[in-house]
Amino acid sequence: MKKHYRQGNDCLNCGTNLQGKFCHNCGQENLEMKESFGHMITHAVSDYFHFDDQFFHTLNPLLFKPGKLTNEYLAGRRAQYLHPVKMYIFISLVFFLFFFQNKKHNILTVRDSKQSESVLSDSLKKAVKKDINNDKHLTPQQKDAISEKLTTKNDSSDNAAAKKIKKKSDGDGNFTVFGSNANEKTYEEYLANQSKLAPGERDNFIERYFIKKSYDWKNQGKNATEIFIEGFKHNIPKMMFLLLPLFALILKIAFWKNRKLYVEHLIYSIHLHCFLFLFLTVVLIISMILPASWDTVMDWVGIAAYIIILWYVYRSFRTVYNRSRWRTVSKLIGVSLMYLFVFCMCSLILVGITALTSI
Repeated sequence: MKKHYRQGNDCLNCGTNLQGKFCHNCGQENLEMKESFGHMITHAVSDYFHFDDQFFHTLNPLLFKPGKLTNEYLAGRRAQYLHPVKMYIFISLVFFLFFFQNKKHNILTVRDSKQSESVLSDSLKKAVKKDINNDKHLTPQQKDAISEKLTTKNDSSDNAAAKKIKKKSDGDGNFTVFGSNANEKTYEEYLANQSKLAPGERDNFIERYFIKKSYDWKNQGKNATEIFIEGFKHNIPKMMFLLLPLFALILKIAFWKNRKLYVEHLIYSIHLHCFLFLFLTVVLIISMILPASWDTVMDWVGIAAYIIILWYVYRSFRTVYNRSRWRTVSKLIGVSLMYLFVFCMCSLILVGITALTSI
């Protein structure tokens, strides 16, 4: 984007005499203040998202040169690249936007498949009845008897399925997270019973808080599961952001002989997650474009994506930490197992936090 600079050599912010396009005292750029509305909007969007030379200079090493972006940043060559934190925020925002949209697409696909299954069942019943009526070896009484049995059997199957669905729907109202006392139907009744007990026998503050949350979830009825899933989904980006310093700590432990600072591992952690989010965004877009019937193609795309990610992590490890091939492979396996363990622990914590904060 072309920038319009002032002709004056004094800084409008602090008054210092300028020797270039930036003030060496306060750092403000010597831009023309009287600009058109379109240029002002374009400049604001460019500054916010950094859709300028920095962004495109960052994409090339991030996607195609594993580990180079981290080495460049740690070597002090940072001006031409996007700041790691800003880059992570933007790329993760785009990824989760497509990720949640893709989930909705899958739900719609499942619903459509169930409807198709119902239509197929009706078509099959009509075809069987037609074959029975066209069979010359059966008498009219035999045809009527077979058709009646077929209709009765299908109706009984439909009624059994309907009862099963109704039973499952009725059970949705019993969704609880922490569990509750079956003898007390409401939280007010629980408090009344607690007040009748001796002070030493009453539940403490933490127990009462959990029980109250349990009744809150129970009162949501059939909507409780949907509320919990939506709350969990909205907390996933926060969990992934928390995993950045935890993954850096794993790298600090795994590569302690490299004598790198913790911040250096953190920079690599951010760059690696940025690549993963950006690459998986491309995979998600492909899955949304391809027809739902192309399951085999998507399976091959998933396998290829898995191999590319493994190769990228391996190459970036070798570039950033300068280890031998087999040593890098052993480190990759160890770090992956540790990361998986931390990811599972964070997911369990996220479940608890979602249960406590969603209602």
